[in-house]
Amino acid sequence: MPTDKPVLPALYNTLAARDTDAANFVALTPIAFLSRTADIHPQLPGVVYNDQVHTWSQTEQRCQSMAAGLQSLGLAPFSTVSVLAFNTPEMFEAHFFVPLSGMVLNTINTRLEADTISWILDYAEAGALLVDRELLPQALPGLRAAKAKGNDIKVILIDDANANEAPAIPEDIQCIRYDDLLAQHSRNREQYLPTTVADELAPLSINFTSGTSGRPKGVVYHHRGSYLMTLGTIAGWAVPRHPKYLYTVPMFHCNGWGHVWTMTAMAGTITCLRYIQPTHVFDLMEQQKISHFGGAPIVLNMLANDEAAPTRLNPQNTVNCMTAGAPPPATVLAKMQDMGCEVMHVYGLTETYGHILQAEPQPSWQQKSAGENAELKARQGIRFPMTDAVELMGSDDQPVPADGETMGEIVIRGNTVMTGYLKNTEATDEAFRNGWFWSGDLAVRHADGYIQIKDRAKDIIISGGENISSIEIENALYKHPGVGEAAVVSMPHDKWGETPCAFVQLRDGQTATEEELIEHCLQHLARFKRPGKVIFGALPKTATGKIQKYELRKKAEKLAG
Repeated sequence: MPTDKPVLPALYNTLAARDTDAANFVALTPIAFLSRTADIHPQLPGVVYNDQVHTWSQTEQRCQSMAAGLQSLGLAPFSTVSVLAFNTPEMFEAHFFVPLSGMVLNTINTRLEADTISWILDYAEAGALLVDRELLPQALPGLRAAKAKGNDIKVILIDDANANEAPAIPEDIQCIRYDDLLAQHSRNREQYLPTTVADELAPLSINFTSGTSGRPKGVVYHHRGSYLMTLGTIAGWAVPRHPKYLYTVPMFHCNGWGHVWTMTAMAGTITCLRYIQPTHVFDLMEQQKISHFGGAPIVLNMLANDEAAPTRLNPQNTVNCMTAGAPPPATVLAKMQDMGCEVMHVYGLTETYGHILQAEPQPSWQQKSAGENAELKARQGIRFPMTDAVELMGSDDQPVPADGETMGEIVIRGNTVMTGYLKNTEATDEAFRNGWFWSGDLAVRHADGYIQIKDRAKDIIISGGENISSIEIENALYKHPGVGEAAVVSMPHDKWGETPCAFVQLRDGQTATEEELIEHCLQHLARFKRPGKVIFGALPKTATGKIQKYELRKKAEKLAG
């Protein structure tokens, strides 16, 4: 006989009133993936670096020992531990032993100048610095400035035989070597720290934005977000068991897109790479039978156009590549595909732990031409599994239609959105509004639901009342065989208000004229979108390789007189 009232709501209310128990609630943290993989696949190779091979059991033991060593330095819980290092095993291990010790990880861009590094160490209140000896000179001003303020930062030095340089250690800087700390605090399994956290929303890491204008902002990640980013990446990128991963993404960038934890969870073999040199990358691809890697479009461009590029990257299998940033030119995508590389274009920000959208292929795309496929794959796409919602909001804060033309600002909601900006309430409040994180990126949504980035809000060019996407013009320029790099900004114009100005760096050995490139754009764009001027030369970039458009705007303003 059916009852008058449903049973489940009453049952739920009874259970909800009960406190959570250790048996049915465990705080999420990505450091837990290490102990599981070491338990199940202890003898599989985990981390490879030149002639070093650490099994997963050895990797766990090293991380546990370093966590104990870090705790021995007398730092308070949740102290910031900064890291200035290349993609070496020590950098990989820091992603586990720093949070395992109860402290907060802060990886610093190795390409930054000393002044910014000094500012980050001070702003993040670093209690310790793990630094590669080759990079020590960049850190010295910050270490000395901190000492003058009474904060004697503990320095853990990485000595790597593969370094280009090994500068002397100044007498006023006290260091303990990584290998010494590791040996002094070696732990066996009975002494291991638990890979659990009391609060999954506690800070895990601080990642500083690239700071294209003004000082960078400190983006705070929590354990829950990085755990779910790991699982979302596995599902969205279809990462199999035991991938062979080449770490070409700098681990200082969004914690290496979270692939530190992703590849650990799937018991992969991670090949570390200190410097990116195409011939070395190709050698490692073959030697290690690489199945996965990631990289910015500039890395793909470097590999695709290198004279030593092989016919296939891995003769036995397809190589899966994740790329983020401006879409790679169609010619580069085609070349990478010819080399046996399946490229997935993704979109994300430092503030979203990295990728949250992906150009996931549809079965119908197989019927498309190579050119059409490249265009489809260059879109930023649809949500990753861990992303709750992404909308495009118009100026009225309402979603724009999915017509492929109406632009809106990308807003994001989900567990992989930052906690906020470190010590910057004003910027945090500005980024969060109406239950969304506002990215500042403008895009359109196509009828199939796929999102395509059009520009940063500040990079839209309004010429004669028409909105022109600088990215659209850049994509057209990249279709010219002579163009290596391109950036488009607004230039003041007496009649139209402003007009597009293109800055172009040609490929080595290639030639092109201003008239030729403008005519080329007319074959792909409406006439009002063509560049009014083309300037040739090297493009200014940030430490992370992003083109500094604000510098180009200054040049364009001067040229306009």
